[in-house]
Formats: sequence, structure tokens, C-alpha cells
Amino acid sequence: MILTVKDLGLVAYEQALSLQEAMVKERKAGSIGDTLLLLEHEPVYTLGRSAKEENLLLAPADLEKKGIKVFQTTRGGDVTYHGPGQLVGYPIIDLGSDSRKVVWYVDMLEKIIVDTLAQYGVKSRGDRQNRGVWIGDDKIAAIGVKIAGHVTMHGFSLNVRVRLSDYGGIIPCGIKDKGVTSLHLHVEDVEMNEVKKRVINNFVRLFGYNLVS
Repeated sequence: MILTVKDLGLVAYEQALSLQEAMVKERKAGSIGDTLLLLEHEPVYTLGRSAKEENLLLAPADLEKKGIKVFQTTRGGDVTYHGPGQLVGYPIIDLGSDSRKVVWYVDMLEKIIVDTLAQYGVKSRGDRQNRGVWIGDDKIAAIGVKIAGHVTMHGFSLNVRVRLSDYGGIIPCGIKDKGVTSLHLHVEDVEMNEVKKRVINNFVRLFGYNLVS
């Protein structure tokens, strides 16, 4: 199996969403193969399909002052933050017709992050009740997906060197009694490009691809 990886750099959320939607159509039509998009977002709070408005804490004037946009999106889950210093991965892959693969797929996304962090000597875990990857009671990676016609979109976000103060404008994922963290607080001199390489290698290994373009 071949996986195409595209590194898009810093991208506005709505631009990345439009690209994903176009690529999902192409994947369903068979005109492209499985693809992993890697990028960082300009500062944005995204509201998933089950998001509660009260979990967004800032008034419009405060959002404008901070330069953070708000976007209603199509992934599962509640509210989360994306911004520079956070590695976002959007897999556009065909899972096949087995509906049981949905839970397996989310488990695999968590494991990719857990294995990547382990390579830095950082112990973490996935959580089937509160999806994402956790270091103690602090979330370091969020998971939110959409699967339609067996093809995936949205995906994961891993805090590498992110501005954690921006999480103060939301109740992340609607969970009031947990915190958030970033890899740079646990590992000295962590570099985004190195994290990308490790995430790609773990993605390829765990999903069983034998060639990357």
C-alpha cells in the first residue's frame, strides 16, 4: 500500500477543511490514494458536532483582540483549539466496509501519538472515555474524526510547542477538571520537523503501508 504525505505548513482552518472535502471526494472516486495531510493552523477554536456553546468562554470582542477565529466544523466532539506549534494530521484514507474499524481507527490514531511520545521518553495513554492522548490528567493530543463512505477526514492534533494560554478561552473538549500540556514542557529542544518524521514513521508502521511518497 502507498501513502502520500503532504506537508502544507501554516494553513487557515477553513482552507484546510475545503481541501479535505475535495480530497475525500477524490478518494471515494479512486482518483487519489490514501493521503496524510500534515499542517499547523492559524489560531482558531473549532466546534465539533456535539459542542456546547457555553464551552466557548470569550466574547466576540475578546476573540478579535486575541486574533482567534471560531469555526463550526463537521468532526465529532466538542470545542478545541488549533494554533501554531501544534502538529495537525488529517488522514484521507479508505477504511473499507467493516464498520467495526471506526473504533479501531481512533485507537490507532491515539497509538501513533503514544508511540511517538514514547520515542521522546514521555509516557502517555489513550482513553476510550475521553478520546485523545493524556499525560497524567493533562491532554497533549486531541482526536476528532468524520468517516463517510468508509473514507476518513479530520484527525488528530498534537501540542508540540503551542501557546497554552490560548486554551484559556475554552473548556477543552468540554472537560472541566482536566488540563492541557505541550511536548516542549516535557522534552528540551523539541523540533516540529523531527516530530513530523516520527509521526509519519509510526503512521506508516501501524497502518501497514509499505511505500511513502
